[in-house]
Amino acid sequence: MVVDDEVPIQELIKFNLEQAGFEVKVAGDGNEALERFESDKPDLVVLDLMLPGKDGWDVCKAIRRNSNTPIIMLTAKETELERVLGLELGADDYITKPFSPLELVARIKAVLRRAAGQETQQEEEFLVGNISMRVETREVKVKGESVDLTRKEFDLLHVFLMNVGKVLTREYLLQKVWGYEYEGETRTVDVHIRHLRRKLGPEGEDRIETIHGVGYKLRGN
Repeated sequence: MVVDDEVPIQELIKFNLEQAGFEVKVAGDGNEALERFESDKPDLVVLDLMLPGKDGWDVCKAIRRNSNTPIIMLTAKETELERVLGLELGADDYITKPFSPLELVARIKAVLRRAAGQETQQEEEFLVGNISMRVETREVKVKGESVDLTRKEFDLLHVFLMNVGKVLTREYLLQKVWGYEYEGETRTVDVHIRHLRRKLGPEGEDRIETIHGVGYKLRGN
């Protein structure tokens, strides 16, 4: 689903996505977007921030309350603060106008590949300290208590649990979790790890170590 109040942008994205084999629905404002999201159940949302009615921030928050459907934010705003806020609200990616339609299609494919891969994971269970994970059911618990993680937070923790004790660079985490390399956007990793640590509580703060100038490591003992 493409959400943008500019018809030429809608048509540009729709044309390129249909050429790539996607079925595309469009919405022109925030209220219509939420209505269509409920009725059409899209696999991914391309969401402009500057919308009439409910803006993109509100639409993203509303979707994230009940769904992990991937969201790619599309906007003319390009400051670091705007990017970080979008990620903190639960967006999976962020691309600014003017944009390359080919790049947008590539990013959409990468996000969808990642989502499809999660659905076909084999049964895996991990236990490190008081943190446990069941991949098939996407369950995470700390000291037996369930922890509600976003899609990207879960994926980050999964990568850490598969590489206990190893130092992982931000670039490696970006490639593994987002499916392609951001150009210099390693801030994305920092934002998500900050939220992951907070949700895991003292266990997260203690076990996910920052290796200054390199990346992060999950301590195994």
